[in-house]
Amino acid sequence: MTWLQLIAYSGIFVFAITGALKARTHRMDIFGGAVLAFVTAYGGGTVRDLLIGIRPLGWMNDYLALGLVVLAVVSVFLLSDKLARLPVTIFLTDAVGLGLFTVLGIQRSLDMGLNSGYAIIMGVVSATFGGLLADILSNTVPDLLKKGELYATASLVGGITQVALSQSGVAENTTLGVCIALVVVIRVLSKWKRIYLPEI
Repeated sequence: MTWLQLIAYSGIFVFAITGALKARTHRMDIFGGAVLAFVTAYGGGTVRDLLIGIRPLGWMNDYLALGLVVLAVVSVFLLSDKLARLPVTIFLTDAVGLGLFTVLGIQRSLDMGLNSGYAIIMGVVSATFGGLLADILSNTVPDLLKKGELYATASLVGGITQVALSQSGVAENTTLGVCIALVVVIRVLSKWKRIYLPEI
């Protein structure tokens, strides 16, 4: 398994946990949890693949990815109520997933021949649209649109850094690792230090 495949499967699992945790917070049944886990894990990548013309979609015929979503749902189902509904648990899993899917979206887009600018945009789409769709389905204001949330901004900064390091000749594994860490750190610091974007 390549480093990029490991990132992809890790991202799917982490985002599926995030979706299942959101479903549990809203007191959905296990089917609702599975739907939210699936949408969170696959939504961003599906939108990206449709936009850049990848057929079939990346997750189709991938039983390992599907198994990871099922494992995430079962794991959250078995968690204690106190841990499952802890906001920080959802926040941290979402932050890690954001970083993982940013690098994955950019790398997949570059491999498909997109230029650096649009690859970064596709990285942001990959990282944020799954959570956006899950929040819409659970009838909550998406993190992407909340005032004071450096969500897409964290993904964007990490993506720009990834492309800049890659073009500077830095090793791929180092580049991907730095981008993931940067996205997570920005997301956590913005929440902790209340760093907000200016209002329109």
